[in-house]
Formats: sequence, C-alpha cells, structure tokens
Amino acid sequence: MTTADAAAPESRSFEADVAKLLHLMVHSVYSDKDVFLRELVSNAADACEKLRYEAIASPALLGDDPQPRITLALDPDNRRLTVEDNGIGMSLADMVEALGTIARSGTKAFMERIEASKSGDGAQLIGQFGVGFYSVFMVADKVDVVSRRAGTEEAAIWSSDGKGSYTVGHVDLAEAPARGTRVVLHLMEDAKAYAERATLERIVKAQSGHVPVPISILDKPGAEPAEIADGAALWTKPKSEISEDDYADFYRSVAGQFDKPALTLHYRAEGRHEYSVLAFVPGSKPFDLFDPDRHGRMKLYVKRVFITDEAELLPRYLRFVRGLVDSADLPLNVSREMIQESAILGAIKKGVTHRVLSELDKLASNDADSYATIWETFGPVLKEGLYEDFERRETLLGLARFKTTAAGGGWRSLKDYVEALKQNQTAIYYVTGSDLERLAASPQLEGFRARGIEVLLLPDQVDSFWVTAGIDYQGKPFKSVTQGATDLQLIPLAEGETAPSPQASEAVTAFIAFVKQTLGDEVSDVRASDRLTESAVCLVAPDHGMDRQLEKLLAGAGRIPSAAKPVLEINPGHDLVVRLAALGEDEAAFREDAARLLLDEAQILDGERPIDAKAFSGRLGRLIARGLKPSA
Repeated sequence: MTTADAAAPESRSFEADVAKLLHLMVHSVYSDKDVFLRELVSNAADACEKLRYEAIASPALLGDDPQPRITLALDPDNRRLTVEDNGIGMSLADMVEALGTIARSGTKAFMERIEASKSGDGAQLIGQFGVGFYSVFMVADKVDVVSRRAGTEEAAIWSSDGKGSYTVGHVDLAEAPARGTRVVLHLMEDAKAYAERATLERIVKAQSGHVPVPISILDKPGAEPAEIADGAALWTKPKSEISEDDYADFYRSVAGQFDKPALTLHYRAEGRHEYSVLAFVPGSKPFDLFDPDRHGRMKLYVKRVFITDEAELLPRYLRFVRGLVDSADLPLNVSREMIQESAILGAIKKGVTHRVLSELDKLASNDADSYATIWETFGPVLKEGLYEDFERRETLLGLARFKTTAAGGGWRSLKDYVEALKQNQTAIYYVTGSDLERLAASPQLEGFRARGIEVLLLPDQVDSFWVTAGIDYQGKPFKSVTQGATDLQLIPLAEGETAPSPQASEAVTAFIAFVKQTLGDEVSDVRASDRLTESAVCLVAPDHGMDRQLEKLLAGAGRIPSAAKPVLEINPGHDLVVRLAALGEDEAAFREDAARLLLDEAQILDGERPIDAKAFSGRLGRLIARGLKPSA
C-alpha cells in the first residue's frame, strides 16, 4: 500500500466509560506516574510471546527476524518517547477493539475502585483491570500507535489526545514497523524526564527487568541500541542467583500489582513429569477475587514459549495465586483447546496444588503471623475448597483459621479447638451470619458461653455451605448453635456460672402454650430454651431443618421458595417471661401484644425486620402508653 492509497484517518469518539476512565486516571488516580512504562513494556512483551506461540504453527510469521525484542527510543529535544516491539502486531480492527473500548467485565469495577480509593492507591489497581494502556495519558498529551500484524500487508495508525476521541486508519507500510507495534508518546512539559536514559533505565530495572523479552534503549535518534534487560527467563535461573527484589519485580509484572508477594514458590519438579514453577501468593486482595467466573491467573509455558493464561493450573479456590508453570513435557504445538484434556496437565495441576498447600502449611507452622495475614486476605476463598475438594479436605481443614468466642480477636485452628473441648462435648459448634460483631453478640451463644464452650464465628457466605457438606474433624461433626435442640445439659457449667433451669414453672408453661397459640403458623414451634441465659427469646431452625443463615442465602438467590418457619425459644427463667406469665386473664389483650413483641424482638436480634412493621409500631406504642403514669 502506498501513502496515496491510504485513506484519511477516521475520527471516532471513545465510549462513555472510556472517556470517564481517562478523566479519572489523568486527574486523580496516580501519584506514581512511572506505572505507564511498565504497562507499555508488559503489553509489548505479551505481543512478542503471542507471536512466538503462533510461529510454532506458522514459522513464516517470523520472517528473517526471529528474535523478539522491545526497543525504547528517546528524543529528548522533541519530548518524545517511543516503545516498539516486533511481536504479533495489530490490524486496524484489532486497534479499534483494543484501544477504543475497554473489556466490559472490568470497566465498571475499575472505576468504582478508583473513585473509592485514595490517590496513591491507583497504581496498585491499573494492571489488575486490563486497562493499563490508558495510563500513557498521564504523561503524554498525544499518543500515536502504529502497528502491522505479522504476516499481513497492511499497517494501521491510531492517534488520540485522550480527551474524548481518537482517529484510526491505514498507513503506508514504509511508515510502520516490519511487524509489531510502535507507540509514540508526545510527552507533556512536566513529563520530559521520561525522554532521558537515566529515568528510563531506573524504571525498567525496577519494574520490568525480568520480562521474558530483551529490552534495548536508544539515547537519541540515530544512536546504537544498548541492551538494558536481557530477557532471560527468571524461572530458569538457580534460586541462589535471584534476589528478593528480583522476585518482587517479576511478581509485579505477572500479577499487575504493586505490593510485595506474601509467599513465593520457585521450584523445579523432576521425575515422571518435568516442569518449573514460579508462583506467588499476593500481599493484598486482587480486585477480581470474587468474580463469578473465578478464573485463575497462572500462565502456561512450554519450553519457555508462552501458550496460554487460561489453562486451569490450580483449583479455583487457589485462583488468587499468580505466576506460571513451564512444562518440558507438553508438545510445543499443543492447542489451547486440547490442553485441558491433557493427562500431563492434570498431573501438573495435582502436583502444583499439593505444593502450594504444602508451602502454606509450612508457613502456618513456622510463621503464624505471616500465615494469619494470608488467611485474613484469602481465607474466604480457600474455604471454598472445603466444599469443592473432597480429596484435599483434611489438608484444608488443617489450614483453616477461625475467629471464635474464645479467640480474643485472634485466629484459632481446628486443632486448637479440639484440644480445648469440654467434658462430654461431642461436636464442633459454630454460628453463621454476615457480621462478626453481630455473631459474637448472638443470644443463641449464651448457654455455650456459660459452659465455656468455644463457638466458631463464621461470617463468610461460603461458611453456610461447607459446614453442611457432611464434614467432620478428628471425628467431631460440625453443629450449628442456631439449629435444632441442644445437648447442653450434658456439659457442666463453667466455674462460677449459673443458668436458669429449662424446666418451666406451671405458669410459664401455660404462657408458652399461649404464645404458641397466638403466633399460630408464623412459627413452627414455641418451646422453653436451654441455650438462653440472659436474653428472653431467640429464633432457631427446626431440629431437622436447614441452618437459618443458609436458608436466607438460598431463599434470597431464588434457590428455594422461602425459608422454613423458625422455632421461637423462650427463656423460662427470664424475669420478663416470669412476669408476663403472671398476668391475669383481664390482661388478655396485652398478653397477645406481648406474645407478638417477643417474636419481633427475636427477629431483630436475628438481624431481621419484624414481619409487619406497622403492627410492630402499634404494639410498641401501646406498650409505652401502658407504662406511662397518668399526669397529675
């Protein structure tokens, strides 16, 4: 194509979300603008890796230029920085898709996080959301992207000032790379330092020194390129030659985060299958940790050739782990469609999963505080494995940590719990909900607390599922304190503690029967409680019913028509109950109000609203009026 044949560039507007994102990024996101270079280098390295993969099937794509490279060209006199690669390149359609829009799955979440974050937090978010290219507009008032896809005879150009629109069109082949992409940044006045060698070398060594593609720099137009990063694969080097900073740098490049890894795994497996692993447990929570798709972020290489980042190399409950596996056994021409059916890949997944869990267990034993930090961040995800991974359930139960009524705000293991079992205690007790403080204050815990029985406080949604999967630990089943009758009478009270007798007086028994008759089918039963010591009432699930928190979750998700009617338990020794039971027949109307108010109180204590707010208000008003003395 000649210059004359190239059509005039077409002007287009960014999508509304992109325009808003650009404004947020330029004006409020970053305190450290160096991040833009890491993003451009990362994109360039990915393009080289993609070409290397496609060239396995089509070697002609490499032509007479088989070695991948990234070049940083500086033009300080004209305030220009160029980042060029000889990777796969883009067609005009690719440019529109990649640079004119943002992946729908990440845009909204990204902007919500940016708007909620402090200014300095932005650099930790950018790489996680796949929108890193737009960070160039923090330092450039115009950006030109010229690209030619490998194996084609067309080149395209994309240009924008980042203020709402861009132009895109074809360009003369003479003005484009032989293949790959050239990104030209026209730097702002206050960003001219990014056209200086010292600045660029510092950033590359700090952030991108271990990308698997060599990086060279040209001081000025016409200068000879000088290599500043050799592109050697970090995972192929002996651990003795790799510093902690090297690992942290590589972690940031593969994880898209600016924190430090909480745990690093680097090893080579030998034997039936040979592969290298370099993986990291992040130091902070990735934004997509609870994405419904729950895809992992481990890359698969074969003999240093990038194959895919969509292979399931770890179970989904370890999806927070970042890094790569480089197999020496898989064929280089393995297709992305076939790898999931590969027996070799299945063996690798099993081996890597075992090693990750083993390293977590080792950390838990040797450095409890560091492990507690990891559990605090990723515990809700690891607990998914208790429900999903029967084969490794015992290992995961050993790794699990819990807040409990006896932990004093710290974390307890199940081993700790079982070692503290009380006389005649045959179960591991728990309570589920959505708020740790509310759980700790649950009235259903009172009888357990009086006997010194430790109860697990489970505030995560997944807790309501794994505890119902028929799990036990060292022969002890898990039992909800809000489900069915208790066996507390078999466990002695703690020294100095007292508890009301569950045997109700004749008057209280009659009152309980009256409450049951009054409430009718609003509850499944009304009975005297042996789990309450301080509160008058509480709600529990029927003896053979589903745990109440699980019922709420399933009903809210439309998985069951509605939650079952609860059991209202009444503390027979509570002063309020005793006094209500003593009311005469002439107080029938008030007794009915009181019966319904007891249910309302139990629902509020359980984190619910009264069934009928207007009726509750009326009953409460009549109660207040009854207690007020007539004015003189």
